[in-house]
Amino acid sequence: MSEISVSATSTVDERPAKFSASDGTALTGTWFEPSPPRIATTVVVIVCGAGIPARFYHHFARYLCECGAAVLTFDYRGIGVSRQGNLRKLKSGMEDWAVLDIPAAFAEARARYPRLPLGAVAHSVGTLLLGAAPDASRIKRLIFFGPHTGYWRDYGARWRWLLYGVWHVSMPAVTKVVGYFPGKRFRLGEDLPRQVALDWAGRRRPELGRNVEEARRFRLILSRYREIRAKTLVLSITDDAFAPPAAARRVLSLYPHLVVTHETIAPATLGCGRLGHLGFLRRPASEFFWRRAAAWLITPNVGDEPKTTTQAAQSPNR
Repeated sequence: MSEISVSATSTVDERPAKFSASDGTALTGTWFEPSPPRIATTVVVIVCGAGIPARFYHHFARYLCECGAAVLTFDYRGIGVSRQGNLRKLKSGMEDWAVLDIPAAFAEARARYPRLPLGAVAHSVGTLLLGAAPDASRIKRLIFFGPHTGYWRDYGARWRWLLYGVWHVSMPAVTKVVGYFPGKRFRLGEDLPRQVALDWAGRRRPELGRNVEEARRFRLILSRYREIRAKTLVLSITDDAFAPPAAARRVLSLYPHLVVTHETIAPATLGCGRLGHLGFLRRPASEFFWRRAAAWLITPNVGDEPKTTTQAAQSPNR
């Protein structure tokens, strides 16, 4: 696939995005759109990892926009700019992020750009959550950065027991005392709602369901993964403690109909000593991943201008 070059004179319009999930929960994000007279040829939604606020992906979103995409970033409920009120009172877990928040972002993207192909970039455990979204089957092009399911035995062998102690012993203990996980205090990402933290900490078995009730519920959710047939670029980093290549294979086993190209990158091939789980977002190595993402996602031969707020609200695709 040919590479997409970025014009030195191109500009990006940024504006707040506010929309609601189907249960009425308000979500906040940011639109990155080509400035006139340029028009978008693809609309892309970025699905964050757990505990990683959307602002961490903004430089990447601007790059994709300069290449011709309209890009929507957003924070899950309880995270970043979507956080509202006392986090101790928020009962939502990861399932709500997957079946309520991600679909709301897709609906926002389709309402604003109804004629454009829908693409998505998912990072970290966002690669697991995306498949549960009821309308993820609409995605035409997809990228997984560092995919994993949160299962502790998939962590890199060198770091496995350390990560197990942090995420599966300390995190649930602290969460039960505090009422949420104070990630910022420990420099471990964003604060997490109680149930989200416990969902993550509870990934001690390869199966998603921890009991009969969860297994029954997840059977319905997992059926949606079979509906997604997007052409998918999967990028794994060899020194990613959370998501080594083996972890990616566990995620991909849930998506039987994806058309997958899986690439594994060693830090040395990019002239780096280490990359890790956030290497996709950190310069200078990030430029390699961003070029690959733009070339994979962006369709050059169609274009669309955004609908106005009033038009989007009336769109039958919403």
